[in-house]
Amino acid sequence: MKDEARGAGSPAPDPEHADSGEKGGLTRFFAALQMTLGNPASRLILKSMMKVEPDGRTYLDKALAAYAGADTGPMSLSCSFQSFMLDLILKMGIAITHADDAGVREMLRDPPVRRGIELVLKGIADYGITVPQEMPAPFLVVWNFTNMCNLRCKHCYQRADFPLPDELTLEEKLKVVAQLDRAGLAAIAFSGGEPLIHPHFMRVAGEAARRGMYVAVATNGIALSNRGFVERIKKIGVRYVEVSIDSADPDRHDWFRGMKGAWKLSTKGLRNAVELGLSTAMATTLTRMNVDEMDDILDLAEEIGVQRVIFFNFVPVGRGKDIVDMDLDPAERERAMRKMFSEYKRRKLMVVSTAPYYGRVSLQMSSGKEVAPTHFYVGGDSGLTALADFVGGCGAGRIYAGIQPNGDLIPCVFLPIKVGNLREEAFWDIWTKAPLLRQLRDRGQLEGFCGQCPYKYVCGGCRARAYGYTGNVMGPDPGCIYNTKVWRGIAEEMGIGADARQRLAEELRELLARAPQVESGAS
Repeated sequence: MKDEARGAGSPAPDPEHADSGEKGGLTRFFAALQMTLGNPASRLILKSMMKVEPDGRTYLDKALAAYAGADTGPMSLSCSFQSFMLDLILKMGIAITHADDAGVREMLRDPPVRRGIELVLKGIADYGITVPQEMPAPFLVVWNFTNMCNLRCKHCYQRADFPLPDELTLEEKLKVVAQLDRAGLAAIAFSGGEPLIHPHFMRVAGEAARRGMYVAVATNGIALSNRGFVERIKKIGVRYVEVSIDSADPDRHDWFRGMKGAWKLSTKGLRNAVELGLSTAMATTLTRMNVDEMDDILDLAEEIGVQRVIFFNFVPVGRGKDIVDMDLDPAERERAMRKMFSEYKRRKLMVVSTAPYYGRVSLQMSSGKEVAPTHFYVGGDSGLTALADFVGGCGAGRIYAGIQPNGDLIPCVFLPIKVGNLREEAFWDIWTKAPLLRQLRDRGQLEGFCGQCPYKYVCGGCRARAYGYTGNVMGPDPGCIYNTKVWRGIAEEMGIGADARQRLAEELRELLARAPQVESGAS
């Protein structure tokens, strides 16, 4: 388990009780990395493995491929020796931690997983073992590919509707993919707006997959209702599809998404993705509208056959600013997260949340034996989930970043503060030099109770919620049960009252009656 992620005073995760299967094997593998690669001698070996072979691959990439039994291509004598040394170090750590060596080797045959581990190893080489682990590049980038959308969702962080006049051209988008590849990015998730209706999607997503990145899509699922379209995106290399379903009740979902018939098409799209063998998830933003139907949502997910359900943290950004009275209070959110973890243990589904305090809740409920994954798109495969676990808590600006349709780089899609623009600056330069990103990587700069919390390394609070509600990106996250006093002050100031559910019920009846009919999927 991820010993690096625990805060002072919180119980140490026990490797002997790591979750079973592939994910557990890789999670223990990271414990092995910590034990064997944090010393100066091992770091020197790692640094020497950053050299590049004539075919453009690093010594480290080839060494990991060799360990996995994957294709290495030609290896120089020096590269072969370094590979032998890394093999010895990894075997030693795996023996100590009782990791599943065969399972780790199997997952390392997958290029995106290998890229992710290479990022972690580069981080250890450059910075040593840090708490949480600092990385030389983000593990994941979520790209708001376009502002165009065929729905009008009440909580949309992007206020998506029509394309913006300054969106990147196709040529510029392909250059962005090349930059992300050079940085060593493991995973890219296309979001929006609705990425699947943009004419550039196929070309750009296919190029990302060709370069070895794990390609995911966050979508409303309407385009996927066309089975042939799902076959096409799978063919170009899309591996993971996450469809937003905000209620098990079609009428509620349609109201929240702004279109009649949306639920029917979105669930059909999700079924198509499941049947065609894509890795799948159902995404639900928890609000007062749907928090009481978590069981029904999970039942629906099981009936459709998805592999995981992701409960999104509500963030007051974009159109979300207009519906803050739908947000859960800290007690409601705490109960919901405890419910999530109980269902995660009871069901075959992977039940995860983007709320960073879900990691803290799972740690408490398991007596320190488990830290449930709190990352979004990287949950596509068990290996990528374990990679995300390794670096713990809110990843904004640290292992994760967002790209806007015009090329602006932001710490998180829910934290739209521009730190640079990819038309004007190189991705790596922005990532390594932007003051805000460097600040976000230092949990010592957290303010309020978040800065004192014994769980700040496994959680750290949602920086987007802190900024959205307090205007201070390093301030306390008012969604946490430990910040209830902060929430009460905000709720009083913003007029968030207990009558929100009644108003929602009235709006639902009124707006659903005049909601437009949604069109069918992409061709």
